[in-house]
Amino acid sequence: MKRLVRRALGVALTAAVITTAAAAPVRAAEGGVNDPDCQPSAAHPNPVVFLHGLGANKNADTNVMQDEIASQGYCTYSLTYGAHEEFPFVGGLRPIADSAQEIRAFILDVLATTGASTVDIVGHSEGGFQSLYVTKTQGIADKIDKVIAIAPPTHGTTFGGLYALAYVYGDTSRDLVDEALKTVGCAACTDLGPDGDAVEVLTDGPIAQQGVTYTIITSTNDQMVTPTETSFVPEPGVDNKYVQETCPHDPVGHIGEAYDTNVWNMVTNALDPANAMPFPCSAGFPF
Repeated sequence: MKRLVRRALGVALTAAVITTAAAAPVRAAEGGVNDPDCQPSAAHPNPVVFLHGLGANKNADTNVMQDEIASQGYCTYSLTYGAHEEFPFVGGLRPIADSAQEIRAFILDVLATTGASTVDIVGHSEGGFQSLYVTKTQGIADKIDKVIAIAPPTHGTTFGGLYALAYVYGDTSRDLVDEALKTVGCAACTDLGPDGDAVEVLTDGPIAQQGVTYTIITSTNDQMVTPTETSFVPEPGVDNKYVQETCPHDPVGHIGEAYDTNVWNMVTNALDPANAMPFPCSAGFPF
């Protein structure tokens, strides 16, 4: 099984390298990126916490979108969660419940640092799952205003999709992921499979928590969280969206969703629905 995991991770990592070369980060002109001195504005009072996917870290996967959101005046924060001591740059491998405690502590620290009363969470893939899981299980739903989950494996994902969720860059990092899997394994992989422990906890009763606004975004072309409809939360008050409902010709796939400008615009509109704006559609990466 580990050999299959490493093979799938390699495919995802190769795609991620291509994505990185094509999508240069937009530097934050306003707001802040992991800046402890950033003060939330009246226009954007909630700090935004970004959660990366499996095998990534705070500098990979959601980092480019984080820069883009920060450039719009938001105070933004991210962490590498779920890493083992031996492999601090490979996040999301530890059990979902362990990572959730890390994320909870991080959110409370962001609130203490900024003086804000609530945060918004934007997560991709495993990070999207964690945005739902943390809000439900960690006793801090009253401190979370909006959850925007991009392609979360909410109801578990099939084997072929799950084991390709990784976003670490370069040959050295790829070797590090392989070595990490050999040494420590991937408890999160098991947690996020069909009938995985974390999936059962999340889907036992309602997922959506009172007072929290939820947006789920995924692509009809997502090849990794499969079937694609397993991302959605069919509960009152949850806005479930396919990218293609807004941009029908966008071929974007799972990895590409973190870098797709259509997704970024959908996230921006979900963060500030009172000022939501139409936007021209682009074509994302089909992997």
